[in-house]
Amino acid sequence: MGRLKVELSGWVLDNPIIPASGTFGFGYEFTEFYDINILGSLATKGTTLEPRFGNPTPRIAECTQGMINAIGLQNPGVYKVISEEFESLRKVYNKKVIANISGFSVEEYVECAKAMSASDMVGIIEVNISCPNVKHGGMSFGTNPQSASEVIKAVKEVSTKPIYAKLSPNVTDIVEMAKAVEKAGADGICMINTLLGSRFDLKTGKPIIANVMGGFSGPAILPVALRMVYQVYAAVDIPIIGMGGISSAEDVIEMMSAGASAVQIGTANLVNPYICNEIINKLPAVMDAYNINTLSEIVGRAHHG
Repeated sequence: MGRLKVELSGWVLDNPIIPASGTFGFGYEFTEFYDINILGSLATKGTTLEPRFGNPTPRIAECTQGMINAIGLQNPGVYKVISEEFESLRKVYNKKVIANISGFSVEEYVECAKAMSASDMVGIIEVNISCPNVKHGGMSFGTNPQSASEVIKAVKEVSTKPIYAKLSPNVTDIVEMAKAVEKAGADGICMINTLLGSRFDLKTGKPIIANVMGGFSGPAILPVALRMVYQVYAAVDIPIIGMGGISSAEDVIEMMSAGASAVQIGTANLVNPYICNEIINKLPAVMDAYNINTLSEIVGRAHHG
């Protein structure tokens, strides 16, 4: 494999850089900035069984070193995603995607997984059991090991594609959650999703976000993500896609050293739409600076000697 190549459940990616779900649309929107085929892959916008308008506005609040969002999984529903969004993407992108799915019941997750599994555009199904800004779904599954296991086991039974569980950091013991989804059959883990945060208007004292709370992301959460990836890498035998505050080639190397086999770039895409392209181009020089021959060799090196 080349210097930047990495592997996820038998799927070889040209590099480890993957735009995170919810920060890159369905991918084709970014073709005005650069050729998205340079990416290792991309994680498509969170998709549910039925169409969703999302949460009431305002849904975004800026923070020091980050942002809070409460979009609420706005999407046209899984069947339109496959028939329309994936077809638009196919015209400009020649790789497989990581399809992010969410649900409000085990049955909804199963139906989404069935549909995505049948699409030739999908390489991995990312099961979002960790969305912090929708009620009665998402994070309610991702903070209880038994509920998380139930979802993962159910989607695994109907999918021919690898299943990666997207974990919430809003738990007491992230290792317990990781072990639970691994035992339930997950082929990999994506972590971390956003932390839970709020902001308040200084003039009125009222919440800035209509939903009051939302997902806090950005550079400020990188140390939390690194700590959790490090802990989980030592506890499971399945690959990890690391995310949370990554915004540079140096961050990528640090995250992979902690235990990630690949990484997702989230909030940084909203600040700089060229960021993934820039990181991919900068990685070889940064690797040279730290005497790294291939990225695959540094995965989990923080645990070795």
